[in-house]
Amino acid sequence: MTFASIRFDIYRKVPKDLTQPTTTGAAISIICVTFISTLILIEFDYFITPEIVSELFVGIPESGLADRIPVNIDISILNIDCKYVGIDIQDDLGRHEVGFIDNTLKTPENNELGCQINASFKINRVPGNFHISIHSSHVQPENGDMKHVIHELTFGDSIKLLC
Repeated sequence: MTFASIRFDIYRKVPKDLTQPTTTGAAISIICVTFISTLILIEFDYFITPEIVSELFVGIPESGLADRIPVNIDISILNIDCKYVGIDIQDDLGRHEVGFIDNTLKTPENNELGCQINASFKINRVPGNFHISIHSSHVQPENGDMKHVIHELTFGDSIKLLC
């Protein structure tokens, strides 16, 4: 069986006594080995060196509330009546709401000299701000004392811990 397969060998070995080494053949061999070794080392370097890609982007909300961050705030303004206090929301996409009232509960306290504000709203994921102010009312209070106590201020969804 091996005798029959040897007959199909098209790359037969030339006997050593019929070959003659030359300097051109040696130079070609050295150049090929150097080139192949260099390619192997470069590919190995690409393989072990991670490619670091940095990206920074701001997602502009397409539609709906999916791209917004929920905010919950519970704050007491100690010396200003509820009729003067409001929440203002603005951002770099053009949202500007003065006197925000949706999902906002104002509770008078301290014999109606103060106000507790409990509000929930959603903000875009872009630079902006929200603040409690008195400039949303038409009449300014006599006392502009904005002393306050923040009972709760959360950004994002709550995380439930498993204990």
